[in-house]
Parts: sequence; structure tokens; C-alpha cells
Amino acid sequence: MPFISVSDEVAKKSFTSVENKFITKYLPVLDPVAVKVYLYSLYLWQSGLNSFTLTDLAQSLAIDEEQAKSYFEYLEEFELVSITNAQPFEVKILEADNLYGTPKKFKPEKYADFTKSVQNIIKGRMISTNEYREYFILLEEYGFEPNALLMIINYCVNLKGDDIRLAYIKKVVRSFADEGVTTAKKVDEKLSAYTSSTPAIIRIFNAAGIRKQPELDDEKLYKKWTEEMGFGEDAIISAAKLFKAKTAERLDLVMDELFKNRKFDVKEIADYFKNKNSVYALTHDISHNLGIYMQNSAPYVENYVNVWCNMGYTPDCLKKLSVYCFKHSKNSFEDMNSFIQKLYGEGIVTDESVDEKLASLEAEESLIRDILSACGLSRKIISWDRESLARWKSWNFSDEMIFEAAKISSGKSNPMAYINGVLSAWKSEGAFTPDKIPQRSAGGGSQTSSSVLTEREKTILAEKHYSALRQAAETKAERALQHAMEDESYAKIKRESDDLSIKYAFALVRDAANADALKKRLDELEAAGAKRLKELGINRDSFTPHYACKICNDTGYDQNGRPCECLERFLKTL
Repeated sequence: MPFISVSDEVAKKSFTSVENKFITKYLPVLDPVAVKVYLYSLYLWQSGLNSFTLTDLAQSLAIDEEQAKSYFEYLEEFELVSITNAQPFEVKILEADNLYGTPKKFKPEKYADFTKSVQNIIKGRMISTNEYREYFILLEEYGFEPNALLMIINYCVNLKGDDIRLAYIKKVVRSFADEGVTTAKKVDEKLSAYTSSTPAIIRIFNAAGIRKQPELDDEKLYKKWTEEMGFGEDAIISAAKLFKAKTAERLDLVMDELFKNRKFDVKEIADYFKNKNSVYALTHDISHNLGIYMQNSAPYVENYVNVWCNMGYTPDCLKKLSVYCFKHSKNSFEDMNSFIQKLYGEGIVTDESVDEKLASLEAEESLIRDILSACGLSRKIISWDRESLARWKSWNFSDEMIFEAAKISSGKSNPMAYINGVLSAWKSEGAFTPDKIPQRSAGGGSQTSSSVLTEREKTILAEKHYSALRQAAETKAERALQHAMEDESYAKIKRESDDLSIKYAFALVRDAANADALKKRLDELEAAGAKRLKELGINRDSFTPHYACKICNDTGYDQNGRPCECLERFLKTL
């Protein structure tokens, strides 16, 4: 019976073909994970799984993307693959039997002293030929001085013990190489700096309950917290104790959260920790007021409620705003955020100023309801009503004059449009007080001109015309955006971009350094969104309403309230 055999069931299965030359020539000398990457790549190609990406491969093999890239670069050295494109990352599998595809050779005598020194440092096990070869690659690829590499290996052994694995040493060596630390002098300086910060890191670890010796990665985090973010050691220790961070990674997330919320002092951190639960409770109250169910409140806390609190809005004020938003069909966190951003832009932050603003808005709503009632309408208030009222007031008409126009418009087929026509006629006649209104005859006409009603009717027809134009342009734009948002990839990009735009606006005022990073990410999202829209065959320009008239945006009046040229042309056609 042969050494290896298979069952009948296995014989009927599908297989991935591998060149025998790969097994006999390369398998004995390749890094084990590199073999996994190579075989999985063959499987993907032979199975026709063309949609797979570097990210998918990395997840399948339980490694990160940077590791996957490094193993492909490693395989490229053996000329088993060729990296044909960096972005997006693309690889071509080469023939394993290339004449030039033999594994790289290193002259042992060149590194004789180095190999002896490594074995003297790592006394807990015998170093294999393949491990020595990995060290030779590190020396030649990254340009390390032999003594520099020996110093790093010695540091790793002191930290992890004599039975330290090659994978850990390579990880540390590459972190040094990434910073350009490849000479003995630079390695000594870096290790000395790390040693000087070790006592502080140990104190922080003790406070957090982290039971391990500090490593270089921990020193990087400490440098990030103290130098980049500006936290003092006492603040970090306070955060570690309060948030019960049991790992360095968890503590890093805590420090990121505190930095984002501008909590640097020990007292600020303590207050933030104390109030954090109340912020979650506040988020639930707001959600309840808006009529929204939240499965996970954390994203709403981070992206909305914490931001509003940092802007200066009190919990009571936010609850009041959420009730107002629900009553006025702004029943989502995104809609409420847009409303709050508008208030913030107007400098309305204190409870008193918010109360005054809401009272003003409620009075305006009440006025519009009364106007609708005066002209015989009982429908809900729409945005066009608010825009119309704002326009009439910008023409310097008082509430009394608007009501007079509403009375005249009662019973007409389109009363609100008729009000616009009446007020426009009064404006042109200089009638801004009741005593200036042209007297109507018993037959309903004006005593000053028998053609006034005809002109008003023309104006009404113009209003209907422009209303139809605006609605058509805006509906087309809304449908275009809705169509694009049906694509999950674009919708994800759009939502992230919208969220970051808010954060970027605050960062411009409070954190210029973070603003640059956010701007860079926004530019990336902009490019990604444009690319995805191109793939979908959608023009981004279609999201913006394209009005027939660029001067008045299909309202019939320019920004100064004067009749637009297009309105005059339209009236002539009647």
C-alpha cells in the first residue's frame, strides 16, 4: 500500500493544482505563512473568485492587510509572484520553474560572526537554517547594521525570554525599520528613550490592572498620549483607573475618546466619566421624544449627543429641542442635528436664547396657520408656506397686510399663489398699509384700473408655472439621490462623508491638526464616491436641482425681490 492514499470520496472532489516544483524546490525554505498565502492565491484564481480582494484574503487567513502585502513581497523575492499594481493591490502568479526563480542564496561566511552572536543571545533553542536566512533578509532588505540587529534581538530576548519566537523578533525589527532606525547608534538612542519612559508606563499599567511588561508598542502609545495628544501622566492614570482599561489597546481607545471630547485634566476626566452614563440616558430620552428605536445607542452618543453637549447645549435644552423637532417632522437624529447646526450657526446656544428662538418659530407657525385659515385652507404647513412668508416679510409687508391679501385670496384655486400675486401687485403700487390698498368696486374690480384683476390672474398663472418648474427640478434631483443611495457601497460612503463633514466643521474651529486629517479623509471619501457613481453610471450633478432660470431659481423673483426677466417674458406670453 502506498505511503499516501485517498478515499473514493476525496477522489471525486475538486482540487487546486500546485506545481510539483513548488513543493520540491520552494516549500522547504519558505516561511509557513507565505506558503498559506501562495496556496490560497492559487485556490482563488483556479476557483474563479475574481471579486476577492487583499482584504478578503487577509481575513480568510487571519492576518492583517499589511502582513498579507509583506508576504506577497516576500514571495516576489523568490519570483513566485509579481505585484502588478499597488492600488488596488493586484498580483500575478508566476511559473515556479523559472530559471531565475531559485531561492536567494546567502554566503554563510559573510555572516559568520553574526550567526554566532545570535545563537549566543538566543540560548533557549537551536536556531534553524531558515531562521538565519530570515535574519539575512532583514539585514539586506532594510540595510540594518549587524550590531544594530543584534541589539534589537537582545532587547527582544530580555523582554520575552530565551525561547522567543522569530515572528515577534521580525515584528519588532520592522517597526524599527519603519522609523529608519537601522544603525547601532540610532537603535541605542531609541532603546534608551524607551527605557526612560518605562517607569511611567509601568505606573500606568498598574493603575489599569495590565499585568505585563511594557514593550516598544506600548512606548509608542505612551508617546502618542503624552506628545501627540498632550495628556499628563496623572491624567492617563486617572483614565486608566476610572475606565478600568485592562489592556493597552483598551486604554488607547479610552484616551482617543477623551481627546475627541477635549477632556485633558484629571477633574475633567472624572466629570466626564461621571456624566457619561447620564449622556446615554439623555440619548435615550431624545430618541424617545423623536419616536426612534435605537438598537445600539453608542453611535448616536458619539456622533450626535456628545457633539451637541460639547457645543454647549444643556440636557434640558436638548430634550426641549427634540420635542420641537418631532412636532415639526424633524424626527431623526440627522434632522435634529441639521436644526441644531443652524441654531449654532446663529449663535443660539443658551437655554434662554433657544427658548426665545423656539417661541419665535412657534409664533411664525401660528401665523402661517392663521393665514391658511384666512384663505380657506386646513392642510398641514409645508416648507413652501414658510418660504412664502419669509419672502413677503422681506418685501416689507406687515402681518396685517398679509392677512388682507389672504382674505382676498380666499376661495381661489391656489390661494397661497394668489396671495403672492396680490402682494406683488401692491408692492409695485407702493401699497404697504391698509389705507393704500386700491378700493374694490361692487363688481370686484379696482377703481383705479379695470385691468388689475387680469394682471393678478396672470401673476397666479405665473406662480403655478414656477411652482411646477421647481417641483419638477427638485423631485428629479431627489429621485437621483435616492437611486444612488440604493447602492449599499455608495450609501455607506455618503453617510460617513455626512458625519465627517459635521466633525470637520467643529475641528476647523477647535482642532486644526485634526481638521487636516478629517479633510484628507473627506477628500478620500469624495474620490471614492465619485468613483462608485461612475461605476453606477450616475452623474453627481444630477443630485442638484437644475432650475430653468439660474437667476431666480424658478421663483420668478431675484434675490432683491424684483421680478425676474424670465417672469416678464412669461407674462408677455399670456
